[in-house]
Order: sequence, then structure tokens, then C-alpha cells
Amino acid sequence: MDLLIQILISGFIIGAIYALGAAGMAAIFGISGILNLAHGALIVLAAMVAWYVGQHTALGLYGAAGVGILAAIAATYLLYGLVILPLERFRHIPPEEKHVFQLVATLLVAIVIQGILEWAFGATPVTTPPMMDGVIRIGGNTVPRNSLLIGAVAWLVLLGLWLFISRTRLGKAMLAASMSPKGLAIVGYDIGRIHLAIWGLYGLVVGVAGVLLASFTSASGPVATNLTAISFTIVVLGGLGSILGSLAGAYILGFLSTLTAYLISPALSELPGLVLLILVLYVRPQGLFGRR
Repeated sequence: MDLLIQILISGFIIGAIYALGAAGMAAIFGISGILNLAHGALIVLAAMVAWYVGQHTALGLYGAAGVGILAAIAATYLLYGLVILPLERFRHIPPEEKHVFQLVATLLVAIVIQGILEWAFGATPVTTPPMMDGVIRIGGNTVPRNSLLIGAVAWLVLLGLWLFISRTRLGKAMLAASMSPKGLAIVGYDIGRIHLAIWGLYGLVVGVAGVLLASFTSASGPVATNLTAISFTIVVLGGLGSILGSLAGAYILGFLSTLTAYLISPALSELPGLVLLILVLYVRPQGLFGRR
């Protein structure tokens, strides 16, 4: 029973972090139609900037976290303004091929960011101090309060993201942009400003995910590729562009990896998720919550 409780708790926390990271990738794909392969690098950027600022300034833990989130937002806007937008406007690329160019470009940006992070901070994994000290006993298990707080914060951000998109005027405009950009422009919206807001929101989500990651486990440049792969697996498993699907996919993957780590070996924790993804792609290529 104690092992079951431990698996449930660990799966909940890991699933929450996975869901937050994947929700950003799902949102930017669902609304802008761009599969950003620099996703993991942006998460690690926020984590390592937060760690560095916390270690070398007097801003404190939460001030450093804020700087890390701002760094992710700034990097996201640079990615959009210097890479994505010019490719969208470049007339010599056929419209049907622009997504391929954007995909390759974001991959190159990920490599550049990872290289800069390793040059600036080294390849040694870093961890920020816990946001909350102490432990709590659940059944016969001792669980760090910080881990529970991280899971709760991730869920609050996910809830805030859902409320923003579904209840606010700007959020509804973003959702409409994913369905019919031309129709949205006809009714008077500036599509350029909508996309700026979308990328800013995306930067905020990945920034928070990076800060939480650094507090829960550790972050380093080489981890970026793995984070992108995990988020991509979740997004494809749930259905490209579906935030609800990403949430479900994150918890499926989170519990599968936790079960494997506890019952078999941590070295094989990612294998069941990849096998499940292959099966889903054979049976339901659009993902669990994707449209036919």
C-alpha cells in the first residue's frame, strides 16, 4: 500500500510538470501551427537563469524565479521575431513548405541555445533551493512539501491558462485564430498582435515550467533535447494542438514512467511511453483527443 501511495504521489507531481510543459507546446501548435523544437531549450533557459540569478544576486528565490520566467519570455519573442516571422513573410518559400523550414529553424535555435547554456553555465545539472522546506507524511511515506507545492503550482497555472483561453476576450480571439485567421481579421482583429500575445503567453508557460523543473529535480543544457522529446511525445499522444489531450497524455506518460521506475528500473522509465505512442499512432494517428 505504501508503494502504491508513493507511485500515485510521484505520478501526480511528474504528470503536472509534464502537463505544464506540454501545454505550452500544444497551445503554440494549435494556435500558430508551429511545432517548436526549441521548446526544451527554452524551459532549461528559464531554469538555469533562475538558478544563476539566485546564486549570484540578492533577489532571493522568488525574484530569481521571476527573472528566469522573464528570460524565457524574452527568448520566445526573439525566436518569434528573428526566426518564425521572417520565415512566414519570406515570399520565396512556397506556403506548403514554410512549416518545414520553421521546424528546421527551431531545431537549429535549440542547438544554439543549448550550446550557449553549456558555455555560460557548464554541463553540470543545477538545482534551485526548495520553495518550501519540510516534509509531510502521507500513509507510510514521507513526501517533501516542496514537491507537493510544485504540483499545486503547475495545476494552478494550467487552470489559469484554461480560464484565460476560454473566458477572456483575448483568449477567445487566440482560439479563433487557430480556426480561421482570415475570419478573425475580417471582424477587426489585428492578427499580428494576436500572435504576439500567443507567443508571450507561451513564453510565460515555459518559463514557469522551467522554474518548477529546477526546483523539483535539476536542469542542464543536455537535458533540453530530452524535454523536447517528452513534450512532443505527450502532444502527439494526446492529439496535436489539443491542450486537454496534452493533459491526459502527460498523466498517462507520468504514471507509466513512475510505475516503470519503481517496479522495474529508472533506466527504462521512458520506454513504455514510447511504446504506447507507437501503438497509438498505428491505431489512432490523430492522437487520443485529436480530430479525424
